[in-house]
Amino acid sequence: MTKVRFGILSTAGIAQKQLIPAIQRASNAEVTAIASSSGVEKAKTVADKFSIGKTHDSYEKLLDDPEIDAVYIPLPNHLHKEWAITAAKKGKHILCEKPAAVNTTEVEEIKATCEEYQVIFMEAFMYHFHPQHDRVKQIIDSGEIGDVSYMRAAHSFPMKDRESNVRMKYQAGGGSLYDLGCYAIHVIRNVLQSEPETVQVNAVKDNGVDTDAYAYLTFSNGMQATFDSSFNLTDRNEYEVVGTEGRILIPRAFRPDKNGGDGLIIVEKQGVTRTETVNTDQYRDQVEHISQAILNGDRKLHNDFENTLNNIRVIDACMESIETGARVELG
Repeated sequence: MTKVRFGILSTAGIAQKQLIPAIQRASNAEVTAIASSSGVEKAKTVADKFSIGKTHDSYEKLLDDPEIDAVYIPLPNHLHKEWAITAAKKGKHILCEKPAAVNTTEVEEIKATCEEYQVIFMEAFMYHFHPQHDRVKQIIDSGEIGDVSYMRAAHSFPMKDRESNVRMKYQAGGGSLYDLGCYAIHVIRNVLQSEPETVQVNAVKDNGVDTDAYAYLTFSNGMQATFDSSFNLTDRNEYEVVGTEGRILIPRAFRPDKNGGDGLIIVEKQGVTRTETVNTDQYRDQVEHISQAILNGDRKLHNDFENTLNNIRVIDACMESIETGARVELG
């Protein structure tokens, strides 16, 4: 096998806009089939659009297809656990949209099943595959901005289709924290290379979900971080790392693909600003990474289960803080 044969579970917008084209751009992967729970005609429409050879009128039939090696799961958050476990039991490797599930218990169940059936699972944090973040860590490690003690992240967009958007449905795992805040938590943890000790979150709610979340995190090494996620504020996907001698600003933290893959690293120190540009196709790189792991049988992933579990634990603590109004300690 020289290419991983992917099946797509659903005709979701993210699959059509980003992941199907990314798989088709990858050197070691291809889209072999797509399934729709809404009937085969919907699947055929998308298959024709992207020249996908096979369609199925149910997810079960796609998972039973012997010509499928791996699946991409872009379903609503509350369905991730069910279909990841079902796919694992069918021996299919899994690329699953973030968040991997809606709580730690569900992620642990997915992990146990994937280990039992010896399949590879990766949560689709595509931003993580852009080299601008490794460059940020290099700059921090070099000491250029001094001792780092604070980081801030923000991810927001003004949602226009609230009546129909699944992200506004509580039972489907909706809310800005699951949809956007998960990125902020992930990047804070991975850039600072440390796990938070406490979290406190205030939220604005509508229809039972948080449309806005404002969080404060502390770390055992004395570092602090804040982040916000919102369906009301203007488009932002950025973070800032602040040290004793300077700061680093990443204004295209999660979606540099909107600017042709160009990530910007802005370093400010003693009144002098330096800008670096780093480019890649982060969606393609994500696909090629998991595909190479599948082809090699290598269980070492850039975004592995440990990272996924640590991230969902922080999300759980944030959700608890929203509900109780209290600061929550992570064990």
